[in-house]
Amino acid sequence: MNDRTSESIVILTGAGISKESGLSTFRDADGLWARVRIEDVATPEAFARDPEAVLGFYNARRAKLAGGGIAPNAAHEALARLEADWPGPVLVVTQNIDDLHERAGSRNLIHMHGELLKIRCLACHEIIAWRDDITTATACPHCAETGGLRPHVVWFGEMPLQMEAIAAALDACGLFISIGTSGNVYPAAGFVQQVRGRAHTLELNLEPSEGATLFAESDYGPATGIVPRAVERILSEGW
Repeated sequence: MNDRTSESIVILTGAGISKESGLSTFRDADGLWARVRIEDVATPEAFARDPEAVLGFYNARRAKLAGGGIAPNAAHEALARLEADWPGPVLVVTQNIDDLHERAGSRNLIHMHGELLKIRCLACHEIIAWRDDITTATACPHCAETGGLRPHVVWFGEMPLQMEAIAAALDACGLFISIGTSGNVYPAAGFVQQVRGRAHTLELNLEPSEGATLFAESDYGPATGIVPRAVERILSEGW
């Protein structure tokens, strides 16, 4: 192995890493946005206009995730192994709102787009672990207000979470890996440009993303095949 074992690794993951676990991606031909309009379920304006419809959309997604049929796959497990076995820091920054990274064993993790199994109260601002349905009649467990509970997810038009921590990690990393993301949603799509020329960059995806030419190295195929292979190589040879 080359002498990079103290260098940090930042991994960006998108919906493609969870697809083989049975969760729909957003931009595939049969993805979520092909079946429902973004403007109807994933904006603050939609929630203000028809909160029950928005809550219903996320209730259905939460029930599917929490229902027991969805589990981490080999790609999630490989990243948890990388974190456990790499001598330096490993941070997973995920655009996904599922909990599959946690269930696979990842601990150093940032959900930049929020978490489906949490809700947030607009009245008292508490963030609450939650696995059941919510409606406009559901009372906040902390302040007892009704009508103010929403999914703890980042909607279009809202700022992603923990951007300062992500920027600091990108500035310090020696390797940046992008997995299962389309490369057309900012600010995440700009991460490779932030590190390019200073850190090594690797894209792992089903097919080339919109920013594929910005990466120094790439491998394409199902995540459950290419991610474990990349992790094995990094742990044995570095980059």
